[in-house]
Amino acid sequence: MDDLLKSVADKAVAAFPGLEASFAFGELALMADAARIREVLTFLRDDPGCQFVCFTDITAVDYPERAQRFEIVYQLLSPRKNTRVRVKVATDEATPVPSAVAVFPASNWYEREIYDLFGVLFDDHPDLRRILTDYGFEGHPLRKDFPMTGFVEVRYDEEEKRVRYDPVKLTQEFRRFDFLSPWEGAPLPGDEKAKGP
Repeated sequence: MDDLLKSVADKAVAAFPGLEASFAFGELALMADAARIREVLTFLRDDPGCQFVCFTDITAVDYPERAQRFEIVYQLLSPRKNTRVRVKVATDEATPVPSAVAVFPASNWYEREIYDLFGVLFDDHPDLRRILTDYGFEGHPLRKDFPMTGFVEVRYDEEEKRVRYDPVKLTQEFRRFDFLSPWEGAPLPGDEKAKGP
């Protein structure tokens, strides 16, 4: 374990009772209370012993079997100290996490992405709306809570000059494949034309 990371962990745990520090593969991970995430991030950014001024990323991890199924993971970098720290908070589908936009403005789009793909809510976010999925999409793709074929197909109709939402129609039936040989499979419709007379 790096002495610098050990000192960062000791400072953070002393400043925030209840904060859990763990080391794995030479990296420091801090498990914080979601309600105090802004304070923890501000401390890590502003404290002279930390100086994690570079916000790298926010992502989410889904553990459906847990009561608080989502872990929001913040990745921070200290260029001056040449070290990284990972800060995690746990939440569920209904409990919002305070937005980090006030501390690191670049977190705006990452929080929108997490909201869109996982459905995690962020309190005091300046513009929390979908960023990647289509208009009117119901559900959250990385929760896997929607049918694989989707409910509707979205397309632009040139004649009507508008976006149309049509029910999904599968244009071909499922085929049976013979997996005994990768080069030869079960005959497919149209193969009879290739054989000739």
